[in-house]
Amino acid sequence: MQVSMASAQGMGTANEDTVHVSPTGVVVLDGLSAPKDLPMGCIHGTPWFVRQLGTCLINVIGDNTVTLREALRTAILKVNSLHSDTCELDQEAVPASTVVMIRERGEVLDYLVLSDSVLVLDLGEDGIQTITDKRVEAVAGAEMRAALQGPTGTPEHAAQVSALVTVQRRLRNQPDGYWVAATNPAAADEAITGTISIAQVRQAALLTDGASRLADSFGALSWAQLLDLLRTEGPAALIAHTREAELTDPVGERWPRFKLSDDATAAYVRVGHAEALRVTGWRWKDAPMSP
Repeated sequence: MQVSMASAQGMGTANEDTVHVSPTGVVVLDGLSAPKDLPMGCIHGTPWFVRQLGTCLINVIGDNTVTLREALRTAILKVNSLHSDTCELDQEAVPASTVVMIRERGEVLDYLVLSDSVLVLDLGEDGIQTITDKRVEAVAGAEMRAALQGPTGTPEHAAQVSALVTVQRRLRNQPDGYWVAATNPAAADEAITGTISIAQVRQAALLTDGASRLADSFGALSWAQLLDLLRTEGPAALIAHTREAELTDPVGERWPRFKLSDDATAAYVRVGHAEALRVTGWRWKDAPMSP
């Protein structure tokens, strides 16, 4: 497994993404932002939470006898134990994170995705497969639509985002809501998991939604082009091009979003028969920008 990675802070006060790598595993987390006007039951904050969770996950998945769901459950309980004496973990206002991770295990690749980070797998002749969990988009529809109306950066828009997060917190890790890694270990049972032969996988990308938006939100790239960009220029270049696109739409008129730029993290992985990767000749400057 060959891994290259990059992570960059968006408009917040700290980068709430994190990426962890071992010889056989990759873990990417996207911490859920908490507006400053809303309460938080944890004194440590989201960046601390994602670092602790990611460190625990990358260590636990090194044991091939542990499934990725079991690893996530164990990691959530471990992080709970680190701050249960100092923080109020039985309320809605606790740190939370999306999870996407892969692990080489012999001749197979295990994967897990929880919430809306994205795993992209290049399966050669079988095409490109994307795996993500979009249940968050199915709840709080009215508040979601209001929060996606611009212009971004205004007090009115910030109030709409806070209203959305308030509703989402009540629906977080509930049967009729959506699931993320927070304090409830049952979230591990809701993750999307799978196993695929390493021989099928040519390359992969693990992306937070701030790094996937050129393909899934902006429509500026196909998934194949995004993988080509990662392969030829690297994860830092993907993030740089994302920032360039965001600056062409500073108030979210063309591409409605919650803020101008989000934390962005990308891990690009060459697995299996990496030497068989196709060279398409595609270049970033050839990418169309959606109107």
